[in-house]
Amino acid sequence: MRSPLARFLVRRILTALLLAVGITLITFVLTNLVPGDPVAANLGQRAVGDPAIVAQWRADHGLDRPLPQQYLMHLEGLLHGDLGTSQQSHRPVLDDLAESVPATLELAGAAILVSLILGVGFGVVAALRRDRLSDHVLRVLSLIGISVPTFWLALVAFYVFFFRLQITPGSGRIDPGMTPPPQVTGLYTVDALLSGRWDVFSSAIGHLAAPALVLALYTIGLLTRFTRSAVLEVLGQDYVRAARAKGLPGRVVLFRYVLRPALVPVITVAGLAFGSLLSGTVLVEAVFAWPGVGQYAYKSATTLDLPAVMGVGLVVGVVYLVINLVVDVLYGVIDPRVRVS
Repeated sequence: MRSPLARFLVRRILTALLLAVGITLITFVLTNLVPGDPVAANLGQRAVGDPAIVAQWRADHGLDRPLPQQYLMHLEGLLHGDLGTSQQSHRPVLDDLAESVPATLELAGAAILVSLILGVGFGVVAALRRDRLSDHVLRVLSLIGISVPTFWLALVAFYVFFFRLQITPGSGRIDPGMTPPPQVTGLYTVDALLSGRWDVFSSAIGHLAAPALVLALYTIGLLTRFTRSAVLEVLGQDYVRAARAKGLPGRVVLFRYVLRPALVPVITVAGLAFGSLLSGTVLVEAVFAWPGVGQYAYKSATTLDLPAVMGVGLVVGVVYLVINLVVDVLYGVIDPRVRVS
């Protein structure tokens, strides 16, 4: 295997597998350290008073065995694609996540797309117009985006744009009474396009717009400030001054000499932001009644549904591992110096 990129990918994949095992151990230990009795949370106080019912329930869910044995059973199930059975829905956790993960991916994907377009664009404009009025305005707006609590903004947006002005549709992913498109990816917007259901596509976009914009506001502010700093740093380099001295057009200097090296650190922030969006949509999903991982994790945590909580933790951890791998690969695509190292 002589290709440096192939060796790099193999090393990163092996490392990711080891980290995934570590994630399963951490989520298992932390979940079992949570105070509370899962028996009482699932059966109620009246059933807890019957020792026979309690013993049978613990035996059915493997809670009567030592923790190391429970963890080995959990790992064995993961190797066979079994995340356990939810104690609330009484369905396989994998099936529950297969319904909720695409909803969160659609919401977070739309939010990060808007964030990249607006955040990077605003940051470049602010850097090129340093210390001018537009720069000061964009810096103030980005500071507001970072400072405003997301849950408060979600409540205000839902109240103003839906309840008062009735500009945006209500909660959920599509209008009530509308049939979801045939499932291919689980993303209603994509599936509606693939099936030619334009009415469903229009409804899905309308329902997606408000929560995605609310979720994106913080990331837009973060990327604006970070992109501005990265572009300003590159603008001060000698090779940029040399390119300008040659008389190259400003557009060529910007796209060929400035943006590529400036985007390397921005990609790191964008990757981490996307992971945060996926794992931090609980409050936004609750306000807009979006049936995603956030809602599922909240309900599982409040009812001490241990298999579901561990399943969500594993999904979020794997998402971060995949994002870090993609970011590292993009480094080499954008900056040749990374490929050489």
